[in-house]
Amino acid sequence: MEDKKRLIIIDSNALLHRAFHALPPLTTQKGEQTGAVYGFLLILFKAIKDLQADYIVACFDTKAPTFRHEQFKEYKAQRPKTPDAIISQMPIIKEVLGALEIPVFLKEGFEADDLIATISQLALQQDDSVEIYILSGDLDNLQLVSERIKVYTLGKGIKDTVLYNKDRVISRFGVTPEQMNDFKALAGDSSDNISGVPGIGKKTAADLIKQFGTIENLYKEIGEGMANIKTRIKDLLLDNKKNAYLSKKLVETKKDVAIQFQLQNCKFGDFNPKAAEELLKKLEFNTLIGRLSSLLEINETRPR
Repeated sequence: MEDKKRLIIIDSNALLHRAFHALPPLTTQKGEQTGAVYGFLLILFKAIKDLQADYIVACFDTKAPTFRHEQFKEYKAQRPKTPDAIISQMPIIKEVLGALEIPVFLKEGFEADDLIATISQLALQQDDSVEIYILSGDLDNLQLVSERIKVYTLGKGIKDTVLYNKDRVISRFGVTPEQMNDFKALAGDSSDNISGVPGIGKKTAADLIKQFGTIENLYKEIGEGMANIKTRIKDLLLDNKKNAYLSKKLVETKKDVAIQFQLQNCKFGDFNPKAAEELLKKLEFNTLIGRLSSLLEINETRPR
């Protein structure tokens, strides 16, 4: 039986935010806030164990505006400022990832989601049998779910995890992963300040996409007088046609960001365990030291 390799791609900003809000504040004896980093590592270590990862890579957002802000100035404008307690922990998590020799990718003008989509494509080009798991605190990457790509995210609590494959996406949203962008083009995405078509909710959006497949086909059939939909819905769609197309453009992740990625450079376990343990001790994450050791033991017994 073929031994398929597994790659975890970490949606780092989303995971750090989720960990920050899921756990009570944690500080070292020196007063350094570390709760989000601790939660991040708890989730990561659980994912490595659950998924038996061979490769790991981390993607981050940057502070710079992205191409989406150029297309739509109000993109994510409604979001509150990132808490200082999260900002101060960003360098710490990058230091820990460095100690674990997990490659970090970020690129001005793009979001972590674009890097995740690009790395997914490059990894499959380099090994078409690799299984990819996107570790995230949100559901923005469901559009990438396929036979080889799944999204591993949190449920209600930090210990409750959910694995999204194609069937689970359809079960929850009523559309396929390939249709998620068209679904959001109509239903919108309030977390990113993307309105979609005001007045059309998730159920109607799902029904329309199931019926017409894409928004392009939906508007084509409306234009030809072939669309069998209620007049009120048709009017909403026509009044907000530009909005729908812009929304689809904004939610679609880029799969061709210019980055240098080599799957073989992402092997997990090729780091100095003593240096990593020293850093965890310095952060007063004593309970995580044992978990890391267990992961390394499991990793060593797996075929490489």
